[in-house]
Amino acid sequence: MDFQEDVRGALSGLERLAAKIPGYHGYKEKETRREADRLLRQHLVAQLDEGRRRLIELQRRMLDSGGLRILDDLDRALIKVQKLGDMIRTASYGYAGLFDAIKLKEEQLDALYQFDSQMLEKVEAIQQAVSALAAAQESNADLRPAVEQVLTAAEEANVRWREREEAIVQAPSVAE
Repeated sequence: MDFQEDVRGALSGLERLAAKIPGYHGYKEKETRREADRLLRQHLVAQLDEGRRRLIELQRRMLDSGGLRILDDLDRALIKVQKLGDMIRTASYGYAGLFDAIKLKEEQLDALYQFDSQMLEKVEAIQQAVSALAAAQESNADLRPAVEQVLTAAEEANVRWREREEAIVQAPSVAE
């Protein structure tokens, strides 16, 4: 899934013409990278929201079937998934406007996009853990290991995302 190519393909004829103006091309390329990263993060959030909805449904089923003993653990997992979705939804995307004194280099924006792309694996791990929990519930198996799997996947994703935030804060910005 390459959102950068999608954004580049959506350029209008006027934007392609403007790209020939000296200095504008580099600016537009950076904007394209930022837009692709924003689209990628929206995709991650949509997947996390779906996982959160599934966890809420599983909670409801557990409550209906008397599964109170692990409801607290499932609630902790739900909170972690919600928190991760909120952090991704509101994350910085390396914005620096045309007239800002501080600019990010293309390599920094590419690194940011790459980091966010790697988050797909973490989000998929959460989805797989939620699916395993749903399967365990449907088969009347012990739910505790499946809930722990969701908790672990959500915590690992949260830890990884915090590394992104630290990378942005510590990333050197350079004037162009």
